[in-house]
Amino acid sequence: MTTKTRKRYAGLLAGAALLALAPTASAVELNVIMEEVPDYDIVARLTERFEAANPDIQITFDAMPYDAMRDKILTSFLAPEATYDIIIVDNPWMDEFARAGYLASLDELVKGTDGYDYEDFVAPLRAIGEVDGKIYGVPYYNYALGLIVRQDVFDAKGIAVPTTLEDYVATIKSLTEGDFYGAAMQPQQGYKIFEEWKNWLYAMGGDLMDENGNVVIDSPEAVKALEMYIDAYNNAAPPGSLNWGFDEALRAVASGKAATMMSYNWMLPTLNNPEGPAGELAGKFQLYEVPGGKAVLGAWHWAIPANAEDREAAWKFVSWITSKEVDKERVILGGAPIRTSVMTDPEVWEKGYGERYYKTVLAILEDAEPLATGNNAEELIDIVGTELNAAVAGKKSPKQALADAARRVKAALE
Repeated sequence: MTTKTRKRYAGLLAGAALLALAPTASAVELNVIMEEVPDYDIVARLTERFEAANPDIQITFDAMPYDAMRDKILTSFLAPEATYDIIIVDNPWMDEFARAGYLASLDELVKGTDGYDYEDFVAPLRAIGEVDGKIYGVPYYNYALGLIVRQDVFDAKGIAVPTTLEDYVATIKSLTEGDFYGAAMQPQQGYKIFEEWKNWLYAMGGDLMDENGNVVIDSPEAVKALEMYIDAYNNAAPPGSLNWGFDEALRAVASGKAATMMSYNWMLPTLNNPEGPAGELAGKFQLYEVPGGKAVLGAWHWAIPANAEDREAAWKFVSWITSKEVDKERVILGGAPIRTSVMTDPEVWEKGYGERYYKTVLAILEDAEPLATGNNAEELIDIVGTELNAAVAGKKSPKQALADAARRVKAALE
């Protein structure tokens, strides 16, 4: 082989190598819509590995604020050709989307994936993605609520963290003094107050509907839970916080103005991060189950639209990002846990946020229920959340607000 021929041959090999690394001209392009939150950044980072191992698949993320997502997803469902090949579905949307025929069933794909271990997802998370006996979504991350406390404050005063609602209200009232408050609450009208208050409702033995589907949001237990919530707001929460959501509550706790808050379990690592919003207070926070032990469960699920062109390629990515191996990496990097095996893994404890944190999250998830389910879930959340806020604002009595909520929920369901 002449020198000229060798050089030409080497050039062809180099070109072939570059082509092997680059996406092929016939690569499948998958568009994915996601909420623009820290977990998205982790997924995007991990996806670079997926694309390197699967050069025939390109992933393009469309990340945006939550409020913009639903309309874009619905538009994609109704289009002749789907805009999105993969979506993440908030749990209030799941039943509605599945029953409208907008989502592809994943049962055969799940069963046909070796080693996927679908049963490893915590049962209440699995249940959200299952509609009428079929799987339409697999868990992405959880946002179940827990009780976050300033452990140093409780320790200094020799106070045990309360496990009942009655003790919780008494405790946060006793901790309120001067410009320091027992609780940062989120009574904002709509989603936020219902998300927080329904933990109180569970603690009193109440619910939105009973096992037969009857509306019971105006039960004596519910009235008592709302009376206690208003008592706590008036006597243990920062004044002028009627329109607070979880962002404002987080800032109050992080800045040392409040001793407790009921919020997403994964707020604990945020607060204990030395470079996070709590600054010098980082490391002083601890996570517990909510008083009563039964928490509101929120979750995002990966799903594939029924009008997506390449379900096999879409599932290849979804099953990869939610696999045991990759999900473990996601959680170590700071993602919200969804698999039992990950939360009980000593390596995750060591590299993540410690054994106690993950065991507490697992305990929260195992005894949690969604904020609302059914075809009208989002509407019901708005109805109840509006009436609750009116009661906290003093515009209605707790009994009247819940009676109005029950009447409006029944009308919506009919």
